[in-house]
Amino acid sequence: MLSHNLGYPRVGSQRELKKANEQFWAGKIDRDALLKAARSVRHQNWETQKNAGIDLIPSNDFSLYDQVLDTTLMVGAIPERYHQLIDGKSNRELDLYFAMARGVQREGIDIKAMEMTKWFDTNYHFLVPEFVVNQEFSRYSDKVIIEFEDARQKGILTKPVLVGPVTYLLLGKEKEKGFHRIDLLQNLLPVYISILKELSARGAAWVQLDEPGLVLDLNEKEKQAFQYAYTEIRKAVPELKILIATYFGALEDNLSVAAALPADALHIDVTRGSESLSGILENEDFVNSSRMLSLGVVDGRNIWKNDYRKSLAYINVAKEVLGENRLMIAPSSSLLHSPYDLELEKNEEILTPEIKDWMAFAKQKLHEVSALARLSGSDFQKDEAFKTNQKSIENRKNSALIHKPEVKNRVRNVNANDFERQSPFLIRQTVQQEKLKLPLFPSTTIGSFPQTNEVRQLRANLKKGILTVQEYENRIKEEIVSSLRWQEELGIDVLVHGEFERNDMVEYFGENLSGFAFTQNGWVQSYGSRCVKPPVIYGDVERPQAMTVKWSSFAQANSDKLVKGMLTGPVTILQWSFVRDDQPRKETAFQIALAIRDEVSDLEQAGIKVIQIDEPAIREGLPLRNKDWNNYLQWAVDAFRLSAAAVADQTQIHTHMCYSEFNDIIASIAALDADVITIETSRSQMELLDVFAEFEYPNEIGPGVYDIHSPRVPTVEEMVQLMEKALKVIPARNLWVNPDCGLKTRKWPETEAALRNMIAAANSLRKSVAAAY
Repeated sequence: MLSHNLGYPRVGSQRELKKANEQFWAGKIDRDALLKAARSVRHQNWETQKNAGIDLIPSNDFSLYDQVLDTTLMVGAIPERYHQLIDGKSNRELDLYFAMARGVQREGIDIKAMEMTKWFDTNYHFLVPEFVVNQEFSRYSDKVIIEFEDARQKGILTKPVLVGPVTYLLLGKEKEKGFHRIDLLQNLLPVYISILKELSARGAAWVQLDEPGLVLDLNEKEKQAFQYAYTEIRKAVPELKILIATYFGALEDNLSVAAALPADALHIDVTRGSESLSGILENEDFVNSSRMLSLGVVDGRNIWKNDYRKSLAYINVAKEVLGENRLMIAPSSSLLHSPYDLELEKNEEILTPEIKDWMAFAKQKLHEVSALARLSGSDFQKDEAFKTNQKSIENRKNSALIHKPEVKNRVRNVNANDFERQSPFLIRQTVQQEKLKLPLFPSTTIGSFPQTNEVRQLRANLKKGILTVQEYENRIKEEIVSSLRWQEELGIDVLVHGEFERNDMVEYFGENLSGFAFTQNGWVQSYGSRCVKPPVIYGDVERPQAMTVKWSSFAQANSDKLVKGMLTGPVTILQWSFVRDDQPRKETAFQIALAIRDEVSDLEQAGIKVIQIDEPAIREGLPLRNKDWNNYLQWAVDAFRLSAAAVADQTQIHTHMCYSEFNDIIASIAALDADVITIETSRSQMELLDVFAEFEYPNEIGPGVYDIHSPRVPTVEEMVQLMEKALKVIPARNLWVNPDCGLKTRKWPETEAALRNMIAAANSLRKSVAAAY
């Protein structure tokens, strides 16, 4: 029984790649130094997997920024605006690559980055491919070949990984009308076949083609595209073993399509779609073939230790039908979504031994895969590894740390009135206009300001005991006051305190709530060099004491202007944490919502008149299948309303969402009933606003006028043009002016320049539009 892995984290166990990328972008290291750091991470990953006993180790799962962007470069789908950067020199490929990811603004060149959105229902972001009519593809980058050969030189014959051709097209966007991107498959396949032929010629035995598109709702044309693509691939490279990997859900109505594909192996995600297993085992065409089945029994997206008894039950059911030689054991998906190594967690004050014993990170998951492959062929109940595993599972199940009856009772006692604001929006809007006295096109930012090395060092020195709590807080207060004076001088209408005391928008709240655990090195990649360290929700959640009131009150006391209270919403805290799997997610979301509700009430009592409850993860949590949407959207919207509804009409509730497609959930966005929503629209050139217009979205909206995920500083004219687009579909009285996301990851010089331009744009709009009001 073969063991294999679909992909491994790529930022490095100590975030070496993140640091190297950022040094390269800052001009502190050259191309060779960056590539050396990248190669070192790849080598470490391969050695780790080899030492864990993985039979088929992936290559090309590594990326400097994003695997979908890698694919775009590989097939030469380079948008026209970047063609000026192509000069035939190989050492410029890196400049082109990062320009597509981050935009570029230098030496008379000003090019925007490609659009970015969430990878299925995860918190990982990918760069959206852009397609035009009759899009031509040509082999541009040989990264997959280079990394395969790199591994061979180390004595490891890897399984190269590619984003499958159909999923790649499904992930993209048509940038012109009159065609469907799936129509481009005939143009795309020759590039894939060229690469597969070369891999085969160079000695590759297996190639993994990731097709998670097979767990989505597909029309007949899209289903046929899968059959066409793999029939052509099979004909072109009959000697190469092809593994088609699906993950993140069940195959459902696509099962017969997947089961019939002419490949050597099919991978299914048993952790999120166990019904696919029974379906495959009942599919006569698959059962009677020689194809192998890869069982994703180890959860690639969470940090809980695998229950060997449960996984072995699945494996043994499959073994009875297919036999041992036709089975492969793997994680459910790439381990990209897991932290590196639990062994790096040394501080027992941060992560207690009891909770740590319940967990497994990427490295440990490799050992779980190897152990399951071994145990499936033995009398596993007598095996010490099995006994140790089951002891951990039972300890977690019976731990007194997890359950709080008073928290569960509070959720049970929630009633319909708890979800409703005092008055409808139009009444609230009139009250707020009178009380807050904001101008036309009020300006604000999303919440965070750049976290400089000095600010991060303050937190580090507090943890090390170099600073006392009072010394630390005094320094943070200085940062807050400085930022307030700067915002006042700039002319921003609704200020923020900058969030200098916060390490992360979710981790900070987790540290102030019960039922959360934390790690020192549990980093996972969000996009590019951006890494997050998700909290672990292991038990019932409640708020022991106020979390933000002190800082918000201090900021408001130091400015005559309005200062927003800044909170993270319950769904986002849920989505951006590693969540307990022993109760429904709705239950956990409502527990968090009640804790946030208490904080909102305390902020209002403290005199905070504008409160933002960020929910960037609402869309991300949407199930992959339409039939499951209503249930999720109902409880997700209710969780937000539960957190926000306790305030009076005059208190203005904001929310923020970023990098999402709202077209299909606009009614639920409206149902949140936030007084103001700020959203990402700059990379999409305000196209997201069309759906708000068609829906006649009633509340106020702040369409982001510049992209904070790029260092590029947009001009005043550019921002005005974007807002003029917005004015065509949204009434001026309902429009705000703001960036599209928080500014934590940016540098101060670019932040200052961009915000000055933003305020100039707001002032220009007021002059040009005021006459109509």
